[in-house]
Amino acid sequence: MKEIKKIQPVILCGGSGTRLWPLSRKSFPKQFIPLVEGKSLLQSTFERVASFSERQQIWTVASEEHRFLVRDAAKAAQLPFLSILEPVGRNTSAAMAVAALNAKPDQLLLFTPADHYLPDVQLFKNTVEQGAIAADQGDFVTFGITPHSPDTGYGYIKFSQSGGFVKQVIEFIEKPNKEKALSYLSSGDYCWNSGIFLVRADSLLSALVKFAPDIFFKAKSAVEKQIVDGDFIHLEKSAFESCRSESIDYAVLESLQSVSMVPFQGAWSDVGGWKAMADLAAHDDCNNSVVGHGITYKAKDTYINSSSRPVVALGTEGLIIVDSSDALLVASKGYAEQVKDVVEELRKLGLSQADEHRHVARPWGEFDSVDEGDAFKVKRIKVNPGASLSLQMHQHRAEHWVVVQGKALVTRGEESFVLNKNESTFIPVGTKHRLVNPGESILEIIEIQSGSYLGEDDIFRFEDVYGRKT
Repeated sequence: MKEIKKIQPVILCGGSGTRLWPLSRKSFPKQFIPLVEGKSLLQSTFERVASFSERQQIWTVASEEHRFLVRDAAKAAQLPFLSILEPVGRNTSAAMAVAALNAKPDQLLLFTPADHYLPDVQLFKNTVEQGAIAADQGDFVTFGITPHSPDTGYGYIKFSQSGGFVKQVIEFIEKPNKEKALSYLSSGDYCWNSGIFLVRADSLLSALVKFAPDIFFKAKSAVEKQIVDGDFIHLEKSAFESCRSESIDYAVLESLQSVSMVPFQGAWSDVGGWKAMADLAAHDDCNNSVVGHGITYKAKDTYINSSSRPVVALGTEGLIIVDSSDALLVASKGYAEQVKDVVEELRKLGLSQADEHRHVARPWGEFDSVDEGDAFKVKRIKVNPGASLSLQMHQHRAEHWVVVQGKALVTRGEESFVLNKNESTFIPVGTKHRLVNPGESILEIIEIQSGSYLGEDDIFRFEDVYGRKT
C-alpha cells in the first residue's frame, strides 16, 4: 500500500451561527462557545485533527475579529496553531484559496469546519486516510455522512455504489423537501454533505483558476501582500474585500468532471440549530433535556438551556427555551430552523442583541456589562494572570475602579500603584491609564463609567501587547 502523505489540517472558523441565537452571535459565534461536554466546538475540532499534525501547527482561517478566540481554543487544546485572518467573510472558496496559496503545491490539505461534532476521532481519522491516496493523485475528495433520518436541513450527495472506499460523486443536491429526503434515505445512494474536503493545494488552485479565476486572483493578491505576525497572518484588506463571496460547492465542485467521496459511518452533527443541540443532550423519560439551570415539571419534549438563573418549564410540550444574560428565546421545535430569520428582524429593529453579547471576550480576559443608563455603564471585568490591558485614554468618559478579587497594578497619568481587594481609584476623562494583573490568580474589578458617550470605540491606544490600534 502506498504510504500516506502528511496531511495539513485547515480549520475553517467562519460563520455566525445565527440559528443558535441568543447564545451564538456575530461577536461570539457558536464555534467558540462551550456547547458540548464543557468544550467549544473549535477546541474539539483542534483535538480531532491533532493526529494529522504530529504536533506541528494546525492552520485556521478565521475572522480578524475572532483571532484571540481562536488562540484561546488552541491553547485550551494545548496545540500549536497558525491563523490566516480574513478582514471580512468571503465564504469557503476564498478561505480555502488563501490557505492553499500559503501551502506547498503538493501539500495535502484537510479542510474542516470549526463547528462540527464528531465524537469518534479514530473513525474520522481512518475515513480521511481512505481518501488520501485519491487526493494525492489530484482528486478533489469530499466526505459524506451516512444519513440516519430524512433530514431536510442538509445538502445531499448522490454517489455511485461501485468502487471500494472511495466513491464517485454523481450529483450535489440542495436541501430537499421531506418527500425527496425520504426517497434519498431509502435508496441508499445518498449521503449528507459534510463540507469536509481533502485536496492537494495545487489541485485546488488549478480548479479555482479554471472555474472561478476572479476568486483565485483576488485571493492571490491578498496573500502576496499579507503580513505575518507571530501565529497570525493578516491578509491584505482591500484585495480580500473585493473577492467574490461564494461556497466551494458552487464555485468549483459542481463544475468539476470528477469528484470523489468517502462515506463516514459514525455519529456527526453540524450543530446547526437548537433542534440539533436538543438531540445531543441527555433526555429524561418524557424526552425533556436540560443544560444548566433548568427544571421541567409535567413537561414533554422540552429543551432548556440556561447558564445562570433557574428556568422552569411547567406543562410545556415541544418547546425550546434558551435563556442568556440579555435575551430569551422561546420557540416551538418545529420552528427552530427559523431562528436566523428572527435575528434579521432584530437587526432591522436596531437591537444590539442581534449581534453583540453583553459578555465580551478580550485577549486579556473578559468583561460583562452589568447595567447601564443615561450617562453611566457598569462593567464586571476579569483580567487573566499576567495579562495587561492597553495603555489607553478616553475622550468622553471617566472611570471608577473597585477591586473585588486579586491585585491590580494601575497606571494613571505619570503614576503607578497597586490596588488590593476592596480598594479603588478614579480615572478622569482624558487621562492616560492602564490595568495590569501582576498576580497568579484572576483579577476582578467593578468598573463604573460616566460621561457623555460610553461607546467601545471611545478609545485611543498608546501601547498594546496584542497589536490592536482601536
